[in-house]
Amino acid sequence: MASRTVGSPQIRARGTLGGNLGSASPAGDAHPVLLASDAVVEVASVAGSRRIPAAHFFTGVKRSALRPDELIAAVAVPTGTGPQQFAKIGTRNAMVIAVASFGLTLFPEEQRVGAAFGSAAPTPRHAERAEEFLGGALAEGDLWSSRAPLPETVATRFGDLVAADTAPIDDVRGTAAYRRHALSVLARRTLGWAWDDYRKGA
Repeated sequence: MASRTVGSPQIRARGTLGGNLGSASPAGDAHPVLLASDAVVEVASVAGSRRIPAAHFFTGVKRSALRPDELIAAVAVPTGTGPQQFAKIGTRNAMVIAVASFGLTLFPEEQRVGAAFGSAAPTPRHAERAEEFLGGALAEGDLWSSRAPLPETVATRFGDLVAADTAPIDDVRGTAAYRRHALSVLARRTLGWAWDDYRKGA
């Protein structure tokens, strides 16, 4: 889902996930997905290789944990055990820098949630309070097992917490207030889509 929103088909045919990661842009489309999915970045140099969890890869605006002599060699993405979703706000669906983006992964076997956003903080990051709340709410309501409809109050609170976890700025692409609102909406929508897939056994 995220890959289809990067550039044009020509760019997608030549670009790489490593290039998207290496830029460490707060707006990188792949970044929320990799964070939400617990991906691990493998980097290498003449001194050897090491593995960096995606959550520790981004260190600042366009800065990463890569050392000067290291290259990205691989990205390990765990096999998903539950539905995943991605959504992005921009002036167009592709070939545009995201005003805000959001990735969501459900981990039913572990009864937890991965949620991450882009373009709303100095780095792409997890929405930690939202993750903790939703995982707990689904467990307390026995929803992981029953696959019952998701209460609207839970979805609304999840969206509010995602917005609260952001630290956006005003720029030419959008205001901080708009980004918070957009991410609240994206969080609710992606959760609804993912939960519908989960209830259907997808």
